[in-house]
Amino acid sequence: MFWDALLPRKRQLIGLDIGSHSIKLVELEEAKRGGWMLQNLGLAQLPAETIVEGNIQDPGAVVETIRQLVANVKPATKSVATSISGYSVIVKKIIVGKATQEELEESIHWEAEQYIPFDINDVNIDFQILGEAESNPDQMEVMLVAAKKDIIDTYTGLLQQAGLTPAVIEVDSFAMGNAYEHTYPEPEGGTCTALIDIGAEKMNINIVKNGTPSLTRDASFGGRQITERLRRERGISLEEAEALKLKGSTEAQVQQAMEEIYLSVLGAWVAEVERSIELFSATYPAEKVGRIILSGGSSRVAGLPELLSSGTGLDVSIFNPFAHIECDPKGFDADYLRYVGPQLAICAGLAMRRVGDK
Repeated sequence: MFWDALLPRKRQLIGLDIGSHSIKLVELEEAKRGGWMLQNLGLAQLPAETIVEGNIQDPGAVVETIRQLVANVKPATKSVATSISGYSVIVKKIIVGKATQEELEESIHWEAEQYIPFDINDVNIDFQILGEAESNPDQMEVMLVAAKKDIIDTYTGLLQQAGLTPAVIEVDSFAMGNAYEHTYPEPEGGTCTALIDIGAEKMNINIVKNGTPSLTRDASFGGRQITERLRRERGISLEEAEALKLKGSTEAQVQQAMEEIYLSVLGAWVAEVERSIELFSATYPAEKVGRIILSGGSSRVAGLPELLSSGTGLDVSIFNPFAHIECDPKGFDADYLRYVGPQLAICAGLAMRRVGDK
């Protein structure tokens, strides 16, 4: 959204999602009769501790993993859309006086200084005019996005070292919203949808209505919490804890201890989602969240949808971004796409971006 390179007129991009646990790639082609056709996808796990709490500890490992993934998948283009999130990214809906796109471009840095806790010279800024403010016809709503230049430089540098051309840098929650908009019809009754993406170390919360984000939050929650608790309480290595999390145990005592850890961690996740919905309701008392759609690798944790539904009183479903994307059944197994789909929601949204999109 807020960083676009100057590229040749070929508009197709591959989506590349750099997570703390794995790197994901999706390549889509615009179908002749509308919609999308799946061309390629792939996932590559990163070595442990490569990215910790959003900080890249081993850039060389990230570059090499991207290179291997691209070599295995063999996409038709090297131009990439990727995304970022976390403390270095600020997303905020603001109210400003009515202005044209050109006028706002001239004044947005001054407007942004009121809302951004960084030196204005250290960030890249973009915005999107959402429409007239409901409270005052002389004002308008604007989605303001700012990202620290150093994180943008880091990501573009990694992609270039891996032999790719960075074309678009998006925000995680907006990429997820892009995939949602192309997959789901708007809910009846004008209610909002809470999109919750839970990865290894982060939770992205994006409450949208009619394709427009109303509230966007990032939180430091994810599947790594379960792995760390298992490691500490069982006195085992990180690798052993990850294997135990994925495979479970046949020992009743170990299984009971795992269930207690799961309930404790998932309870914190549910509480964070509840807080976000309460904040949304307080900010927009006339609006109502009608459903939750879960994505991310950690959305597959057993029992999470049921706990989330019980805690919020809302319908909870798992995101499958490939539900309405055409694909060759000989090349892509439908059951595998359903399984891996939640993990690739952000990546699919990135792959739907095209050079020159706003």
